[in-house]
Amino acid sequence: MAMHQHVTPQQRSASGERWALALAAGLTAAVLVVEVVAGILTNSLALLADAGHMLSDAVALALALFASWFAARPATPEKTYGFYRVEILAALLNGAGLLVLGAGIIYGAWLRFLAPPPVLALPMLIVAVLGLAINVASAVILSRAAHGSLNVRGAFLHVLGDLAGSVGVILAALVMLTTRWFGADPLVSVAIALLIMFSAWRLARESLNILLEGTPAKLNVKTIRDAMTSTPGVTDVHDLHVWALTSGVHLLTAHVAIQEWQQAAHISRELRCMLKERYAVEHSTLEFELAGSECPVYPICPVENGRAASGPSRREP
Repeated sequence: MAMHQHVTPQQRSASGERWALALAAGLTAAVLVVEVVAGILTNSLALLADAGHMLSDAVALALALFASWFAARPATPEKTYGFYRVEILAALLNGAGLLVLGAGIIYGAWLRFLAPPPVLALPMLIVAVLGLAINVASAVILSRAAHGSLNVRGAFLHVLGDLAGSVGVILAALVMLTTRWFGADPLVSVAIALLIMFSAWRLARESLNILLEGTPAKLNVKTIRDAMTSTPGVTDVHDLHVWALTSGVHLLTAHVAIQEWQQAAHISRELRCMLKERYAVEHSTLEFELAGSECPVYPICPVENGRAASGPSRREP
């Protein structure tokens, strides 16, 4: 795999991401404290479950904030791609933490289903409405930065889960106020946990795909190969690999067979521009070879009859 120091994220505003993450983390921490106190006083598992989700979110947002700052460090001779993968590691840890949290909430809800305790529904409702308002504010703040970064999108998913959880707690409080059926509290807790685990699984799966250098979800290797081979002068493309360095930063390597050596520089420019415009490939490493020959353009060609085989200049076009 080729190493280059000039790969940069696609038009990403790191300072904007960090501001959004810091503000959302502060709001989440404030709601967390209120919900923990209210959950204990009202004996509501749904509130405590939502507070647990808030706790994981506060940690996740802090981790995402650290990852966004750390990923901005410049590349070094030892880390020639820089530290962009720190964001993906943070997203993976967020996903794993959410899976564990969801399982714990489901276990606690099962115990409450066996013998639902009474809950102070009115204070629970007031706190849930407050939590909903703050979660909406956090979601709006993060939504603008969530499209370009898997790290920020992971934090955004946390907040969306909190928002849905607040809605669930409000519904449970209303049911208990009107019917006195306290089973609504653990029932909503399970719904919150399943929502958490669904979002966590998607986040962890996408993070693992990047860490394993899988093809980005929105790209298709066959489609890219067909687009490359349809370029005039190209007869074949093989050893094609496409992966993501971090969210939205796509890289590609390939061997390209061409009809004439003299076309190499022109075809190289055509392919690189096409790959960047159509598929957002931030950096492509292309090795050219003459069609029907195993001798590539740039590496030294095999020796024939005691002398080097004739070929083009070995300088990259």
